[in-house]
Amino acid sequence: MEDNQRHDLLDNWLSIINVQTNIADKLESALEEKYSLSLKEFYVLYFLSQTDDKQLRLQQLQEMIGLSQSAISRLVGRMEANSCGALERHLCEDDRRGIYTRLTSLGEEKFKKALVTFEEILQFILAEGHLQGAWQSFLDKSQQ
Repeated sequence: MEDNQRHDLLDNWLSIINVQTNIADKLESALEEKYSLSLKEFYVLYFLSQTDDKQLRLQQLQEMIGLSQSAISRLVGRMEANSCGALERHLCEDDRRGIYTRLTSLGEEKFKKALVTFEEILQFILAEGHLQGAWQSFLDKSQQ
């Protein structure tokens, strides 16, 4: 593979990362401003809301969010204390080492409101063509 092709691939990859980072920053700012939620906290609420019983083991959340065990424990701890009781922690009855966190009704309401904002921002970005333009640029470069 020629050096120029390698650099084009790297440039394309960095363009994709840049678009994703910019979108994530806009989402994070809006969620923080309106709901005092980080993007990772929003993802915790989302993943919990998708389960039948609105609960997951911390280890499962750790893998879904992409955080270390101590980082997910701190994040959930903050959400229990600071987010108006959005989550509650409890021990697994079958395995005392297993810790679960459950979405409370307050947490579910907060998630539903935050989801509206999240979707509005994504729709705005897609409607304005920001993502489409970046993707088209990537496709054009990769076909050269």
